[in-house]
Amino acid sequence: MTTFATQRFYTRPGKINNASGDFVCGHCGTFVSVNVALSGVGNRNHCPYCLSSRHMDQFEPGDRLSACKARMEPIGLTFKRTAKKYTGHHQGELMLVHLCDDCGKVSINRIAADDSIKEILSVLERSAGLAADTRDLLDRNGVTLLDPAQADLVHQCLFGVNYAGAPRR
Repeated sequence: MTTFATQRFYTRPGKINNASGDFVCGHCGTFVSVNVALSGVGNRNHCPYCLSSRHMDQFEPGDRLSACKARMEPIGLTFKRTAKKYTGHHQGELMLVHLCDDCGKVSINRIAADDSIKEILSVLERSAGLAADTRDLLDRNGVTLLDPAQADLVHQCLFGVNYAGAPRR
C-alpha cells in the first residue's frame, strides 16, 4: 500500500492548510484528491467513493483542529438551513450528515461535485434504519434527516428538476 506524505503549513492563527491535502480514505483505501476543480468544495474531508469522512474540524469547516481524527460514518441527508433577510428560513442545499464513530460528534458536510450519486442514494436508504438513540442525538443537534420517501426530492436536488423520474405536473 502506498502512503502519501502530507506537509502542513500555518497561514494564520487557527488555520492549517495542507501543501497538497490529498489523502487515502481510511475506510475504503481509495486515493482522494482535494482539488477544488474536481470537487467544487474548498474543505474536502470525505471520500467521494464511500462518503466516509474523518473527524478533522473542531469549530468551523477547514480549521482541522479536532484531536479525535476518528472515522465519521455517513448516516443521512439533510438540507442546510439558511436564513434570508426578508423571507425567513428556507430550504438550502442538500448536505451529508456524518457521525463520528469515536466521540459521537454530528457533522454536516457539503456534497461535492465528484461524490458518488449511487452512494448518496444508498445513504438516504440506510438512514431509515437508524437506531432510536442516534435519531435522538440528531434531534438534540437540530438535524432533521430526509426520509427515503423523499427520494424524488433528493433526485431533483442532484439532477435538476427535469430529471427523468420527476413527477409530472
